[in-house]
Amino acid sequence: MYEIILRKYRRVTKNRPFRDNRTIIYYITLCLLSPALAARGSILEAIAGILRDTNQILSGEPPDATVILPEYDFIIIGAGTAGCVLSNRLTEVKDFKVLLIEAGGSEQPYMDIPVLATMLQFTDANWNYHTEPQKGGCRGMRGGRCAWPRGRVVGGSSVLHSMMHTRGNRKDYDRWAANGNPGWDFDSVLKYFKKSENVQIPKLAKNKKYRSTKGEMMLQHPNWRTPLSDAFLQAGVETGGKIIDYNAEKQIGYSIIQFTMNNGSRMSANKAFLHPINGRQNFHVVKNAMVTRILIDPWSKRAYGVEFNKDGTKYSITVRREVILSAGAINSPQLLMISGIGPRDHLTENNITTIVDLPVGYNLQDHWALGGLTFVINTTDSIRSERVATFDNIIEYFSHHTGPLSAPSGTEAIAFFDTKNPDDDDGYPDLELLFVGGSLVSQPTYKEAFSIDNRVYDKVYGPIQNSDTWMVFPMLLLPQSRGRIMLRDKNPYQKPIIHANYFSDGGHDQKVILHGIRKAIELSKTKAFQKYNSRLHDIPLPNCARYKFNSDDYWYCAMRTITNTIYHHCCTNKMGPRDDPEAVVDSRLRVYGIRGLRVVDASIMPHVPAAHTNAPTMMVAEKAADMIKQDWGVPINYR
Repeated sequence: MYEIILRKYRRVTKNRPFRDNRTIIYYITLCLLSPALAARGSILEAIAGILRDTNQILSGEPPDATVILPEYDFIIIGAGTAGCVLSNRLTEVKDFKVLLIEAGGSEQPYMDIPVLATMLQFTDANWNYHTEPQKGGCRGMRGGRCAWPRGRVVGGSSVLHSMMHTRGNRKDYDRWAANGNPGWDFDSVLKYFKKSENVQIPKLAKNKKYRSTKGEMMLQHPNWRTPLSDAFLQAGVETGGKIIDYNAEKQIGYSIIQFTMNNGSRMSANKAFLHPINGRQNFHVVKNAMVTRILIDPWSKRAYGVEFNKDGTKYSITVRREVILSAGAINSPQLLMISGIGPRDHLTENNITTIVDLPVGYNLQDHWALGGLTFVINTTDSIRSERVATFDNIIEYFSHHTGPLSAPSGTEAIAFFDTKNPDDDDGYPDLELLFVGGSLVSQPTYKEAFSIDNRVYDKVYGPIQNSDTWMVFPMLLLPQSRGRIMLRDKNPYQKPIIHANYFSDGGHDQKVILHGIRKAIELSKTKAFQKYNSRLHDIPLPNCARYKFNSDDYWYCAMRTITNTIYHHCCTNKMGPRDDPEAVVDSRLRVYGIRGLRVVDASIMPHVPAAHTNAPTMMVAEKAADMIKQDWGVPINYR
């Protein structure tokens, strides 16, 4: 296969050589994918196996430790966004020996390619979680369960997500502080947002008060996007909106998305924060290692190490200073409960001795949206898989990192609204419209990724399978519904129970989504979109056909049928003051009742911010690193 691809490449490029070995790997990957984008994950898995050894040579990622010390100053559990930031910042202190433990393996070269973001959910880099069937949402998903992808790879979910970088609103963080968490107000955390970022968009980089060009995480506009994204912005202006930098002073308005990308390729937390510290002598990484328990002395109530399994061997590693749990909003509460920290009744039911009785796993929040809100056009301007994976586009990507392959899954533009105060251009957004220059029919893997029931998909979207389309996700930003993470049993290899509890709030959440649906339809009728003869796709969902199409009741039914997570799971180890009955950690992220144990990831958020949570998670880790240094007597320097 390799020789066939090589001959084809040389024919088309007139025998010009590959630029380097990485280009060969990229090229082989895309050539294999091109004829079979619908083949889900099997192709990607095969490529991953073939390239794994080569990747270790080519990658700047720190290698799997060959020697594991019996003791470290800090053990970080989870190499996701937070774990990568913490590893970088803590190992700046040469006296700190740091061990980072990751359940997944190395980030692979094909994961760099933005257009493949959705397909990565079909690899072993995904924990592949699903919610429990629920009364409210996900009725049109297979088995009534929504898919909740989570990263199981070095870099975590920053390797799987669509690379959107949004901070949220000032009021998010002022609200955290007002709830009894000093130091988490916006004016205090702004420097941590800025510390990580390197804005490569010249116009935005001029705003020195809110933006920075000095951090590790590159931010760019996409190198390629459909003209439909410009229509989305123009439609916004036609209907009274403004074009804004949503990561600056105000968030209400329209924008092309700012992505965590560098030269048209994914910029994961791994690449931004771990690659630069490859070679630090005080840093070890252990990959494909499953942490099974945090070691806690039940009498002194001190965390003194961790247990993990790797390659069939059980390790018990102790810690001199702290265990830091950065495994995410699902795995972090699971590991705390398995280790004896959680609701006493629930732990007892699972034959776990309670060390500290805390409300671990409660307060689960997520951003969700109506999926499948589709508009059909009569031009060929949308993104479609058969037009993306052409030989010319492949060559363009590997030559210049431009073209359709540099487009992050077709997500292109974004808009924020305050539905309670629609005329306030400095409002607190509770609604996001996420614009996609295609739809569920644009790439065969979308149906699989969103776990849509085949009968629903075939009935509603089958008739437009070959059409050009665009789509909007009307997304709830400030949900009032709350879910919960629970143990299935005390086996750490058993996936936890996820109760999303969408629509459990009494009506607020669905009304915000309805507002977004109406706004998207309004935008579709503007001159900007009528240039493409945009029309709302109006085949009704089978279980909603009893309602008049486009009525409020129809849309309420639709959002309960195709309920899409936007992958912003958080808040299950809530930060709060000691007198907050829902709090698990204090404002310095220390677990109540246990010494030497912190949680640093999206699970500590008291409320989900009006943001895609990758940027806020980076901020949390930046701030946590400074707090940890302070607590251990290390001076900190802001830049």
